[in-house]
Amino acid sequence: MLRRKSAQSVNCFEIHIGGEQETEVFTKMAESNLTPGTILEDTFLKTSSGDERAKKWGLFATGVVGGTLLALYAVTTPFVAPAFRKICLPYVPATSKQMRNVLKMLHLRSGHLVDIGSGDGRIVIAAAKKGFQAEGYELNPWLVWYSRYRAWKEGVNRNAKFYISDLWKVDFSSYTNVVIFGVPEMMPGLEKKLQRELDESARVVACRFPFPHWIPDYTFEEGVDTVWVYDLVTLKKKTHLGLVYKQSAKITFKEI
Repeated sequence: MLRRKSAQSVNCFEIHIGGEQETEVFTKMAESNLTPGTILEDTFLKTSSGDERAKKWGLFATGVVGGTLLALYAVTTPFVAPAFRKICLPYVPATSKQMRNVLKMLHLRSGHLVDIGSGDGRIVIAAAKKGFQAEGYELNPWLVWYSRYRAWKEGVNRNAKFYISDLWKVDFSSYTNVVIFGVPEMMPGLEKKLQRELDESARVVACRFPFPHWIPDYTFEEGVDTVWVYDLVTLKKKTHLGLVYKQSAKITFKEI
């Protein structure tokens, strides 16, 4: 409802909408030819336009926040999820010294190599450059894709392959060289799995943590850079004969 008031040379209109009184004063010069209907229509159009803009900005802000949260979830989940597994194998890149020690223990060997928990692919790529047909298994898809990119960039993608897989579901029987940067919780189960699946010609190189029951044939370095070398031919022979393992030999680079 619209009721006109007079005030000298000013046109004033009191607007009643939906039973609620909202008074809006439109001040115009007396010579203005705007009608009350035109003013009312203009008022509604401006209000509607403002509401529409606010709604669009609200939708835009909601989309930005939602998209950001989704992106963070997609990026962080592969790194956080392993912590909720029964046995967590965290992503801790091998140092340059650890890589040199591992590769030294594979000196003069060849064939099929696997890195269990390959991370960013540095061990697999380095082994491929040494002539191995190297493969890595990793649960984190981002790390696998990054490893594939690095292998392609460094020109060894034909000899370096990476797969998204749980190590407990992989059959390692085709590998003659095994590298593992493990954690204490996983070593007992992995020890049994490898002894059951690997051929006598296989060699296992462990870094950071040794296997709990196997006695290594060789050890090299100390502390976090220590590597333990296990030849399956020795392990299986002694297991078959029921002999007690001898103490491992400590070697230096000059001996190999």
